[in-house]
Amino acid sequence: MLQAIGLTSTPRRDRPPAVDDLTFEARPGAVTALLGSSGAGKTTALRLMLELEPGRGITYFRGRPLHRIAHPPREVGVLLGDIPGHPSRTLRGQLRMLCAATGVPAARAGELTRAVGLAGLERRRIGTLPIGADRRLGLASALLGGPHTLLLDEPCAGLSAAESAWLYELLRAHADEGGTVLYTTDDPKDAARNADRVVTLDRGQLVADQDVAEFARTRLRPRVAVRTPQAARLAAVVSQEARAARRPVEVVAEDGNRLSVYGSDCAAVGDTAFRHGVPIHRLTVETGDTGPVPRTPEGELPRQSDSEGHATAPREAPTGEPGGARKPARSPLRPLRYELHRLLGVPSTPLVVAAVLLGSMALAVLLGRGGHAALPAVLAGWPAISPLPPAAVGAGLLGAFSFGEEYRYPALTSGRGAVPRRPGLLFAKLAVAAAVALVLGAAVVVADLEVLRFVYGDELITVPKNWPTLCASWLGLLVGCAWAGVLGAGVFRAAAAGVAAVLAVPVAVVPLLQKVLTGPSVRSAAGLPARLREFAGPQWSPAADRWLAGALRVLGQPAGVALSLTLTGLLCAYVFTGLRRKARW
Repeated sequence: MLQAIGLTSTPRRDRPPAVDDLTFEARPGAVTALLGSSGAGKTTALRLMLELEPGRGITYFRGRPLHRIAHPPREVGVLLGDIPGHPSRTLRGQLRMLCAATGVPAARAGELTRAVGLAGLERRRIGTLPIGADRRLGLASALLGGPHTLLLDEPCAGLSAAESAWLYELLRAHADEGGTVLYTTDDPKDAARNADRVVTLDRGQLVADQDVAEFARTRLRPRVAVRTPQAARLAAVVSQEARAARRPVEVVAEDGNRLSVYGSDCAAVGDTAFRHGVPIHRLTVETGDTGPVPRTPEGELPRQSDSEGHATAPREAPTGEPGGARKPARSPLRPLRYELHRLLGVPSTPLVVAAVLLGSMALAVLLGRGGHAALPAVLAGWPAISPLPPAAVGAGLLGAFSFGEEYRYPALTSGRGAVPRRPGLLFAKLAVAAAVALVLGAAVVVADLEVLRFVYGDELITVPKNWPTLCASWLGLLVGCAWAGVLGAGVFRAAAAGVAAVLAVPVAVVPLLQKVLTGPSVRSAAGLPARLREFAGPQWSPAADRWLAGALRVLGQPAGVALSLTLTGLLCAYVFTGLRRKARW
């Protein structure tokens, strides 16, 4: 059972809250409609339930608030607006990525693709899906974890009648299996046809909580819809005969040549038109809406009806935890698998890799032609005028995309809340970014070496004696740039900020360190290996001595020190901003 208690949104400026002291229940085995006109607070109410909106009140999902549920996707399936996925990602890739986030087998994606009628569209990109397929994908995403409760905001907006009927059949099947379904709508007839219970909102407040039969009796009433070229004449004669027969008939003129006749039937209206020679173009029975529930003159809400129809006073808001006090933990349950799907599921990754390889090979050919550049610079495609080689820029760009895409196309939260700052997600992004940087660095060197051999022959290639140190410096540079991109984008919530953090290392941090490190009071750590050898005694091996000396040479370079300081600062900023945001919300 879903229990919303005292939900109240935080008001903005001098405006009243969008949701004010909202309390209701949605029962298992039933479909509940949250009804209200545009601006009534339906979407805000859902966001308060999901702890995505600041405010007060609390919502229990089978007795537990959302922030105390270990795996929210397995308890609550959500569809708020459009699918928050990268438009270039395929339908199959999106579902597989969400399977990793939810912690379910990847085969679940195929099952739900067939269940929601998307078989054959697995390779279509999300951005090219029609609205009907987009809604089906949203339902598949909500159902991945096999949740007990479904929360859907205007699920049939923009759908055809056939697609809407299919969607409501799926919701009905979920309820019949014991699940709880709550969806929002602004159409009273939609609620009357498809819901078991209707909760009506007006200006953020609860005005009625009724079963569908009571709702249809009190809110909807049948009418005869008539279309005739002599609408005024027919209205007059119908009203005249009703008064003569003392029948309570109301005739309302609609737009054009339409009339709505309340309190009569098609036979009576048709007979009246025939007797007076009025032509009829359309005559049918419809269900009309009586409009929103009225308020009392003092502005208070009328008394509500419970499930038995007994009048009850409006409920008072209980003292509960703030609706936005805690964010549910929506970090991926399989973060490494999630990050790999995220990285490989968009075309930007192969495009960046291809651009890096082509740019590095072109620069290697140009540098090798002059014969003045050192071989390491030639193999890296790193001209002296460039702050970074293409491989480092590409590694930093791919690292920046890892968090930049999370904030631009959030897929880990219910709706469009903040991206969760969980250690598992951060470590997965750092690990994948480092692996991509290492592979990219090796691929660039091999590609540049082969193109140099093809263009200039083998005489240009001479292996330097310090090649292990050079390799360590090269790979360390790429991994450092990739991590700077990840952390920069994570701190400032944009891929551009991650790229700026990468470029700031050679442009700003390295020149500053060079001035500091060349000062007269700078001390050297050159004797550290010897002191460690004396401390360790005979257990210290010559190999360890060589590795330590090489590591010190790598880290002692201005670029290595600058990267280390930059990464330390970004990591501290990431932790600090995450803690501050958690305390604020």
